[in-house]
Amino acid sequence: MVVSHPTDARPAPPLQVEHWLNTPRPISLQDLRGRVVALHAFQMLCPGCVAHGLPQAARMHEMFPASQLAVIGLHTVFEHHEVMQPRVALEAFIHEYRLAFPIGIDKPDPRGGGVPLTMQSLGLRGTPSLILLDKRGRIRLHHFGRSDDLSVGALIGQLIAEPDPDAAPGCDEDGCRLPDAMTTP
Repeated sequence: MVVSHPTDARPAPPLQVEHWLNTPRPISLQDLRGRVVALHAFQMLCPGCVAHGLPQAARMHEMFPASQLAVIGLHTVFEHHEVMQPRVALEAFIHEYRLAFPIGIDKPDPRGGGVPLTMQSLGLRGTPSLILLDKRGRIRLHHFGRSDDLSVGALIGQLIAEPDPDAAPGCDEDGCRLPDAMTTP
């Protein structure tokens, strides 16, 4: 598992989503600032996604309060395009697997075939992939393949526990300082 540190974490690029499911309106990463974000990239016909990635995302969605962790699925099709493009097939898949978190359909590359746009901008190597963002929208985990629930849960807990520098004045990556007026006798 590849974990980045706050000092070298890069901001996540915007999601490039063609259509959203399980949410009344489009989601932007900017709107989720202040919460940890788990982005699970998957394909319907990916055995690792069905067996491991999506169940893990569902467990995260159930275990952590939405006010602290936003779980988002990203259906990103880079193979079997003809079979997996119909939105109605994805809607049936989501219903059958009882996936309750928001799911975006990654925009296809306008040049045809190939790797979808969000998958390209995030540098994903395949599916399943898990991206964890801290409260500032920085990539803190970029993982391809099966990931261990215990390690992922511990990292999510650590990210949730980090102070949100945008929430209170005097806070940064090192901690929160008392205002000068409170430290003078």
